[in-house]
Amino acid sequence: MRDVLDDITAWYREGRTFGLATVVGTFRSAPRPPGAAMAVSPDGEAAGSVSGGCVEGAVYELAQQVMATGVPVVRRYGVSDDDAFAVGLTCGGVLDVLVEPVGPATFPEFPEVAAAIRERRPVATATVVAGPGRVGARRVVWPDRAAGSLAPGEPHAARLDAAVDDDARGMLAQGLTGPRHYGPEGERRRDELTVFVHSFAPPPRLLVFGAIDFAAAVARVGKFLGYHVTVCDARPVFATPKRFPDADEVVVKWPHKYLADTEIDERTAICVLTHDPKFDVPVLEIALRTPAGYVGAMGSRRTHDDRTRRLREAGLTDAELSRLRSPIGLDLGARTPEETAVSIAAELVQLRWGGSGRPLTDTTGRIHGEHP
Repeated sequence: MRDVLDDITAWYREGRTFGLATVVGTFRSAPRPPGAAMAVSPDGEAAGSVSGGCVEGAVYELAQQVMATGVPVVRRYGVSDDDAFAVGLTCGGVLDVLVEPVGPATFPEFPEVAAAIRERRPVATATVVAGPGRVGARRVVWPDRAAGSLAPGEPHAARLDAAVDDDARGMLAQGLTGPRHYGPEGERRRDELTVFVHSFAPPPRLLVFGAIDFAAAVARVGKFLGYHVTVCDARPVFATPKRFPDADEVVVKWPHKYLADTEIDERTAICVLTHDPKFDVPVLEIALRTPAGYVGAMGSRRTHDDRTRRLREAGLTDAELSRLRSPIGLDLGARTPEETAVSIAAELVQLRWGGSGRPLTDTTGRIHGEHP
């Protein structure tokens, strides 16, 4: 969508309905990922790509048909003996493509979605692509609200919408795009209904300072949770990609200097695992003054007391120090690096969704947390 945003925004502002094709499913060696988009204007102008050239001609013709009929269509493109070089994928992959008419009448929330994408604010669209119900029915999900319905006019709409909202917000928080399957009333144990969730948000960042064995475990679980993971340490002998294969990047630099030059937002999590004053005090002094949503530091309670004293001497206020989660993680009794990483991950999830951290057997009400 980002690739075609300028074009389709101009068409939308002119009040025109255009055809929008979106990859909603891929199999084997498909050339482009879910979310790839191509748009066709009423006067035949095309923008974007769904396959890098393999099936664009067929999708272009289908988009024109959809604009004429006003009916969304999901079409599968793959290799066959008859059309491998006509409308098939010579790479051997398979694409499912949703082609829908988009304009002020069919997508009234589009201006808000487009603005959020441009401003890098999180928003997701959830669209029915298969099963009982209306293919093309859409719901727009923000972290704190939603609009539209996946089953307009149906008595079960509220239950389906609520289930999809929960999943969409979870995917949005992790920057994930892809299909989810439900029963007609949102039952997660069934799969008659397929909903494509398109998240417009980069993955949140996890900055891990300290190239130690605990950092390798934290990087691994952070990647599993959907974070873009960076490991940073000033010691080149320890900060190597070989030691941290799950990290997206390994940086050799003094932590506080790296953090000072890095863009931080509310979705960023910072884990300081050095428990060495010459490393962790300077980086925490910067971290606690950023908008990062999570700042945690490893160490014993004695280390924590000493660290807090040093940070006060550096000029941090009580309000700034109150943001520090130290000792890092939830109380799970963890001992090994892997168990400690689970403890940290549990605290990240708890903070993201506002859970109590108590056993579910001791709680009542909703299991899935609301966005704080």
